[in-house]
Amino acid sequence: MALSAHSLSNKAFTLTPPILPPSVSSSATTFNFPINNLTDQKALKLSSSTPFSEQSGPSSRTRTSTTTTTTRTNVSFFPAFLTNRKDAKAIKKELLEAIEPLDRGADASPEDQQRVDQITRKLEAANPTKEPLKSNLLNGKWELIYTTSKSILQTQRPKILRSRINYQAINVDALRAQNMESWPFFNQVTADLTPLNSRKVAVKFDVFKIGGLIPIKAPGRARGELEITFLDEDLRVSRGDKGNLFILKMVDPSYRIPSS
Repeated sequence: MALSAHSLSNKAFTLTPPILPPSVSSSATTFNFPINNLTDQKALKLSSSTPFSEQSGPSSRTRTSTTTTTTRTNVSFFPAFLTNRKDAKAIKKELLEAIEPLDRGADASPEDQQRVDQITRKLEAANPTKEPLKSNLLNGKWELIYTTSKSILQTQRPKILRSRINYQAINVDALRAQNMESWPFFNQVTADLTPLNSRKVAVKFDVFKIGGLIPIKAPGRARGELEITFLDEDLRVSRGDKGNLFILKMVDPSYRIPSS
C-alpha cells in the first residue's frame, strides 16, 4: 500500500500505507492456565480428611475455610477462560456485521464510526493474545477491511481512482512490514519495525515502489507507530499514533516480504 504526500500526517497504516514524496505525482494509497495441581490436591485432601466438625478452636476453623476458598477459586478459573473465548467469537461476528456495509469505512457516518469503535473496544477487552509481537499469528498478509483513516480510504478521489483492496504484511522475525494497494496503481512501501513493547512498534518506511516496480527512497519523515490491540488466527485490530483504527483479516499466513 502506498501513501500520498498529504497522508503523512496519518503516518503508518499506522502502519499507514505508502506515503509518496511530494515530488512524485501519483494516486498512491495512504496507506496454560496454570492451576497448581499439587496445591489443589493437597487442599482437597485436607478439606475431605479433616472435616470442619472435627476441628477445634478458631485457628482450625479459619484454616479450613481459607483452604476451601482457594480451591474453589482455582477450579473456577478455567471455565471463565472458556467463556471469554466464546464472548470474543460473538463480538467478532457483531463487528464484522457492523462494518460489512460501510465500504471499508468510506461510507461510515460519525454514528457508524462510534458504533464500530464501541464494538471494537469490547473485542479488545477479550484479546486472547496479550503479547502479539511474540506470536506467530501476526506473521503473514492481511487485508484491510475497515479503517477511519481518510487518507487510506482516499475519499477525496472519485471511486474509480481509489485502491480497491489494501494489504499489509508483517514478518515479526525480520521486523519488517509491507503495505500494498491493488488496482489501479499497485503502489507499495516497505518498512522497518522497532518494538516499543510487546504490542507496539515504531515504523520507519524505507522504500516506495511506484506501480510496484519503480523504487524511490522514502523521506525521513515517513514514520509512525502501530499498536496491536487484538490478534487471533483470522482477525487483527490495530490503532495508530494519530488515533485511527485499523481492522484487518488474514488472507495468507505464509506470505514473506521480499528482500529489497
